[in-house]
Amino acid sequence: MIRRVLATTVKELLQLRRDWRTALALLGMPIVLLMIYGYALSFDVTDIRLGVVDLSRTQASRQVVEAFLKSGYFVQKAALDESRPLDDLFTAETIQAALVIPADFASQTSAREPTSLLFVLDGSDAQTANTVLGYARQIVASQIGSLYDIEVQAAYQADPLVWYNPDLKSSIFLVPGLLAFILMVSSVIATALAVVREKERGTMESLRATPIRAIELLLGKTLPYLLVGSVSAAGSLFLAWALFDVPIRGSLLWLAAVTLLFLAGGLGWGIFISTIAETQQLAFQLSLLSSMLPTLLLSGFIFPISSMPKALQIFTLIVPARYYISALRSIVLKGAGPEMWWQQATALIVYASVVLLLATIRMIRNL
Repeated sequence: MIRRVLATTVKELLQLRRDWRTALALLGMPIVLLMIYGYALSFDVTDIRLGVVDLSRTQASRQVVEAFLKSGYFVQKAALDESRPLDDLFTAETIQAALVIPADFASQTSAREPTSLLFVLDGSDAQTANTVLGYARQIVASQIGSLYDIEVQAAYQADPLVWYNPDLKSSIFLVPGLLAFILMVSSVIATALAVVREKERGTMESLRATPIRAIELLLGKTLPYLLVGSVSAAGSLFLAWALFDVPIRGSLLWLAAVTLLFLAGGLGWGIFISTIAETQQLAFQLSLLSSMLPTLLLSGFIFPISSMPKALQIFTLIVPARYYISALRSIVLKGAGPEMWWQQATALIVYASVVLLLATIRMIRNL
């Protein structure tokens, strides 16, 4: 059995070496996608177009404006003496936010009396507006409040303390999920096309005439791509650390083990698709539909699962990327041990076992 598995594995590796385009795509695509999406996909908002209505016109009010501009988030696009033109500026999208400083700002701050700043936002993009509002509150609380001893008017007062991602960089949150997305899509497509290629070239008939069994063919087809996927995952993780400052606080051994479980499930699903599809085009389409969309939308990669409808939350239980992303963030960002993510690892083991079993049964029927 071992000899036949190794022979099939060597055959697949030799085919990959001859088909250098496929090998380059499998090794290079995850890294290229990580770089493209890692830089393009971000929840951070910068260069916010700010309009300033300074009714105080004092040194104190100018220091407030300077604090906003020095934060690195805001760029002043308009300076006004009254607030009436703000509506036209928002409509023309000249500004995204406006800071209105009251006329009695200087006198109230010098007397240590409670005062407030009016911050106006364009709410047509709710997510961006919430982010910008958070920036404004942070600046008022940490810089202006400490300068003038101003109390922030809120339901409660608290000093922020952020663990694991103190700068609140969205890349540190998104890149681990992006790694899961890329590995899932590439692993499913790789093995789905591998078997279908045998069908289109007619070599599947030759395999039926050999003494090789379905499980041996399955292992021989899976192991090469498991090796390629592991190399690709290591390269992508290195780039995540080098380019996006993603910390790797946990054990690399545990990280490798969880990644292998995830890849095994993805490769098994690709083999299962290949036993259904008769052409590479159909296999490619089924691979994308069954791996890309669930991983992107239903894994917690971008959208929190807790905010989804109950029906969708139940459906996410069969999405393997959900468990891998959770375990990956625990290991990479928090340095957590198996006691914190063993449930996710168990779910990946169950998923990989079921998928590989289904692929084996389908392979037996094909052979």
